[in-house]
Amino acid sequence: MKSMLKILMVFSEVAPFTNTGELGNVGGALPKALKDLGHDVRVITPQYRIVNERKYVLRDVIRLQDIDVPLGDETVRINVKSAFLPNSKVQIYFIDYKPFFFRDGLYVDNKNGKDYQDNDRRFILFSKGVLETLTKLQWQPDVIHCNDWQSGLIPFFLKTMNKDNPFFHHTSSLFTVHNFNSQGNFHPNCLSYMGVNGNFVFPGSGIEFHGHCSFLKAGIVYADAVNIVSNKYSTPHQPNKNNKYNMEEVLNSRREKYYSISSGIDYSVWNPEVDNLIPFKYGIKDIGSKQQNKRALLEKYHIPYSEETAVLAIISNIIDDEGLALMKKIIGKLMEMNIVLILIGQEIKAYYQFFKQVKKKYSDRLGIDLVYDLSTAHLIKAGADIVLVPSKYDTHGLDQLSCLKYGSVPIVYSKGEEYNSIKTFHPETGKGTGFVFNRFNGSDVLRAVKRAVATYSNKKLWFKIMKNGMREDFSWNISSKKYIQLYSKCISRKK
Repeated sequence: MKSMLKILMVFSEVAPFTNTGELGNVGGALPKALKDLGHDVRVITPQYRIVNERKYVLRDVIRLQDIDVPLGDETVRINVKSAFLPNSKVQIYFIDYKPFFFRDGLYVDNKNGKDYQDNDRRFILFSKGVLETLTKLQWQPDVIHCNDWQSGLIPFFLKTMNKDNPFFHHTSSLFTVHNFNSQGNFHPNCLSYMGVNGNFVFPGSGIEFHGHCSFLKAGIVYADAVNIVSNKYSTPHQPNKNNKYNMEEVLNSRREKYYSISSGIDYSVWNPEVDNLIPFKYGIKDIGSKQQNKRALLEKYHIPYSEETAVLAIISNIIDDEGLALMKKIIGKLMEMNIVLILIGQEIKAYYQFFKQVKKKYSDRLGIDLVYDLSTAHLIKAGADIVLVPSKYDTHGLDQLSCLKYGSVPIVYSKGEEYNSIKTFHPETGKGTGFVFNRFNGSDVLRAVKRAVATYSNKKLWFKIMKNGMREDFSWNISSKKYIQLYSKCISRKK
């Protein structure tokens, strides 16, 4: 096999251009890590309104203008622009179709907090546009690495509509699931926009899921290999059981082609020593300077500063619905503790009225933001003392792992530490990087928070746990090499 691979990575968001959390962080970091290993890596993503063309120097590509893409009974004409991932030589292509992508939100209508009703058409067009762009470029990747439901149709198209297309004869596909809660389940009539007949949607088919057309299932079933990003779900018998539909049987169907690779942290971005999005840089040698960022964070939310009061932060991108419901139950008892609570993210819109009432009661100790803003996320990680992750599913999320480098101590759920990257802190040994609760209920969460707050009052112990976390290394060095091995398996299976 060739030592250098041609790898196309497809993401619906790529930091720093667009970013709502882990998916965008991976999209901005993994391609650079693979490029550093000597491979030919390119990225394709939508050009949303939020993408700053001038700042990132997006350029028109003559041969990528006016590309016709069939969408049902009509033909849509897209343009593709090009730029480079900042601080790298990774070329990134932006699919430009303003009626679909020039909106205020990426997937959710900010006016009502609901998914866009035409998300099926938007990402059918995106997936088709990716393949059309490759043919216009005349660049044939060895593997197309698709991520989450927004690009789940690409493996489906490769195995169905394009199975006899000689251009893709040697192109394999990998599908990575970052988030099982978002499945891309749509009415079966979306098949008409794909250009395939309804015979593909029947119980048990590769694209049907509980009567819906599932883009996530399509990626899992049709890709040459599948991987997930959490150690917790390293076997097909331990999948993410989300609130809507369980993907366990689907994952089990790919038992022999199903892998787990933990994501890494881009420490050129998430590192308080070099972070240009926080007001005061600091590191493990001047850890006390973190307090200046804490003061700045509280000023942003008009909350009085006190070094003795722990700032507890929750970032909604690492909360699932069960986690938010749990927070609603315990918020009163939580606010009885000596803490300030900062809660941010657009996914809390459904709970906004509730938290609005809570805010009135605790106006001097509660800050709420309904928009996930990258600068605010950086400031929170630099200014918070504790980061609570009330998620039942995501124990290896990049948000809590990147918090470690900032000296912000995570509280996470885990059924067992063998699946968790955050290790419980033991005062008697001084080992551990955070606090873990093993049952997903209010009393266990409250006990974990109480342990963290009590430890915070002992500055010697607190500095110890902070430094333990800041010394951890979750960089892409190991994970990127594992992806190369997995790409090689995809290519071998395609052959």
